[in-house]
Amino acid sequence: MDERHKKLLQRNRTRLVKELEPSCLYDLLLEKGVFTQDMIDEIKSAGTRRDQARQLSRDIETRGSRAFLLFVESLDQTGQTQLAQALREGSALGTLEPIAPPVVRAALQPLPIVSPMDVDKKILIPPITPITPITPITPTHRPSPTPGPSPEGEALRPKPQRIRRDSIQSYKMDASPCGHCLIINNVEFEAKSELSNRAGSNTDCEKLQRRFSNMNFIVKVTTNLRQKQIRKELLALSKIDHSSFDCCVVIILSHGTEVSHSRFPGAVYGVDGLFVPVQHVTNFLNGQNCPSLQGKPKLFFIQACGGGEKDTGFEVSPEDSPPSAGEGEDDQTDAIPSSSSSDSLSLYDEPDARASLPTPSDILVSYSTFPGYVSWRDTQAGSWYVETLERVFAQTASEDDLVTMLMMVNHEVSQNSAKGLYKQMPGSFNFLRKLLYFQTPMNCS
Repeated sequence: MDERHKKLLQRNRTRLVKELEPSCLYDLLLEKGVFTQDMIDEIKSAGTRRDQARQLSRDIETRGSRAFLLFVESLDQTGQTQLAQALREGSALGTLEPIAPPVVRAALQPLPIVSPMDVDKKILIPPITPITPITPITPTHRPSPTPGPSPEGEALRPKPQRIRRDSIQSYKMDASPCGHCLIINNVEFEAKSELSNRAGSNTDCEKLQRRFSNMNFIVKVTTNLRQKQIRKELLALSKIDHSSFDCCVVIILSHGTEVSHSRFPGAVYGVDGLFVPVQHVTNFLNGQNCPSLQGKPKLFFIQACGGGEKDTGFEVSPEDSPPSAGEGEDDQTDAIPSSSSSDSLSLYDEPDARASLPTPSDILVSYSTFPGYVSWRDTQAGSWYVETLERVFAQTASEDDLVTMLMMVNHEVSQNSAKGLYKQMPGSFNFLRKLLYFQTPMNCS
């Protein structure tokens, strides 16, 4: 938007907040392309009419060069002619024009110093003019013979650098096997835990076991572990000598909950109803407790609930909203009774809980859901998160790094909806220092 129009809106903000009827404008501004539906929903959520008017008058300043004129036009069309006239008259005044353009011209005018005809500067101008054409000619001419490294050649080097060498850009990931992968799959919970069984989790486990085996990991699957058994397995993993390996992976499929914490939120349940804070889970493999993994990537994937809240999402425009894939009757979540508020859902809907993460470097924790919210699982096809994670890894691990793939997972899962109403947003806490490329059948020897 033109600077003078912004200043005009700012000068009239008090009047706009007092008199503007934003609800009359929403459909027109959407139709004219000034705002998207998401933006209008955000303005509506601001609160009272005055709050919405204030938010709208601020947001309009960010909406491009034609937004001001379309806004004034919409005011006329909705009968708010006095406001439209005030803005139109203000924009017709020349008082604002000397403010912005002169500042720009004052900055630009000195740059082309061709007109000053000082005797001293006359000598400096000739060298500047011929040197500028000569400089580009030399660099553009040299790459073509390609005797040495050219700009084009260097741009293509990241592709060959896909070779598993430890460098500033990427972790060394060429050991064979690449490392250990521990999967803890809690499906059947003891009656005293008051936690439901997790139908569909075995499907998740099988997919992940197959995928990480294909990526050259030594995969160990443990099922239905109590709290102490979870700790015992993690301790055993930390005692292994990882010197000849490049990476270590821990995957936990269970119920989860929120817990009080000093640094990192979340916990996962054993089948006995006792939980292990994920902060403790990650600490088993940190540099102090597992020295042979120092400087090597340690990855944690948590399929569990992040709390009791259910995300209903917000409306998006049709072109941004592909058909949801997760609207079946079998969508469940993995939450504890105290945080589950699924009375309004069918018997097949439950929540999964969130995890936590330590501060040491070379650690990434990927969550199936945003902290505080439930995570959905289909009783037959498995969880949205694991199903998408496994498919993305299978399709793109030979080309893309881990963080890029997790971004793809976030996007795809966010398009799903349970019962056509509830949404899910995965996320990760990334303390990796380099790109991480998994081994795949194509590049595993």
